[in-house]
Amino acid sequence: MTFEKYLGDSKMFEYDKHYRECQQLNKPFIKARKNPTHGKYYVQIDLATCNYELTKKEQEEMIKLFTTKTNFRKSSSNIQNFSIDKELAWFDGVSSEHVDDFCNYLYDLTQKYHI
Repeated sequence: MTFEKYLGDSKMFEYDKHYRECQQLNKPFIKARKNPTHGKYYVQIDLATCNYELTKKEQEEMIKLFTTKTNFRKSSSNIQNFSIDKELAWFDGVSSEHVDDFCNYLYDLTQKYHI
């Protein structure tokens, strides 16, 4: 059985199973699901499953990737399209054409700095 870097559009029990697998393997938990409001993807990366935190450099790279993959435009001040801290990050508005590359990049980025 191969390790899935992320899960997309899955059922809750599948996310739960993948979360436990990430804990056992000391890997980040990444999930993508379609936001019914606008039809684009909401992507979350959770590092509670592993023993490392996102560095400032990783956070900056994630923001750069998100802004290029989503054609990010500043929205009104009360709408937030992403949030990043040391243990959890989420991004709302990733297109279906870019979600696979985006999620794989998030995973690879964490492994680059934390192997």
